Amino acid sequence: MTRLNSNIPTLDPSQVTAFHAKSMGWFPNYVSNNKHRFFHINQLKDVNNKEDFTLPPHRKTFFDFIYITKGSTIRTKGLNAYEFGAGNIFFLPPHQITEHTKMSPDLEGYFCHFNQAIFEHLPSNYLSENYAFFKLQANPLVHLPKEKQAIVEHILSRMTTVYNEDSPSTNKKLFSAYLISLFEEVKMHYQTDNYNSNKSCFEITERYKYLLSKNIYKFQDVASFADLLHISPNYLNKCVKKSTNKTSHDLLHEMLILEAKTLIKYSNFQIHEIANKLCNQSPSNFARFFKKHTGMTPKEYASKAN
Repeated sequence: MTRLNSNIPTLDPSQVTAFHAKSMGWFPNYVSNNKHRFFHINQLKDVNNKEDFTLPPHRKTFFDFIYITKGSTIRTKGLNAYEFGAGNIFFLPPHQITEHTKMSPDLEGYFCHFNQAIFEHLPSNYLSENYAFFKLQANPLVHLPKEKQAIVEHILSRMTTVYNEDSPSTNKKLFSAYLISLFEEVKMHYQTDNYNSNKSCFEITERYKYLLSKNIYKFQDVASFADLLHISPNYLNKCVKKSTNKTSHDLLHEMLILEAKTLIKYSNFQIHEIANKLCNQSPSNFARFFKKHTGMTPKEYASKAN
């Protein structure tokens, strides 16, 4: 397992190449940081023969997904690990903690990442509102039946061909159309829990989750996040309650615990350093907070996780 010596890194498209090269000991020959500004796609066979493939915990400022046609892989979302193979597609929204720990030698398929800005005429929350697999706390994995796999693979193959022929910066409309077509095809086979249909509250709750994942080191109180959303803490709590049956404090505490667990499991920080860095708390107060929400102390969790 790769250990971190600093906070979990957050990558923008211009940093992806260096991150892969540092983590994997090689430098991809197909990437261009300018070309990556809005959209990138590559076949997994381009990278599956690299030794010691592992990408340590990180976040990204953009969306991505991986689709498998052969072999298997393991990827995480938060602290949940997913091993999946042919006919499965794994989606990840921005600012979610993820780690890529395995690619089988025979792995084939596609990896794609894209910026929200590629959808020039859609609202910023369109993807999370219309495609549940892009919600922060949703199941990221979708298994497709054989007939649907052929359709998805045709779309991905076409996107790869166009990408390799031209600069995505001149084809944003084409790539955005391909992506929406793909998401609509996948959406029909995604199993999701029903959520509150109040769109206004749902949008506020999703924006709150996004801000939590992006600013958890900066703010640890609901009022600060309500200020960022330009609403009152009380209204924020009502919206979160309608959409999730949880309180706004529940979601804040869940994000703090997720970040703490990730740092305990993957970083070289001592527990007292995590307490100060994440919550600005004394080790004893942090231990009480952690045990209240997990049923174990940070030291007990560290022993279990490692």
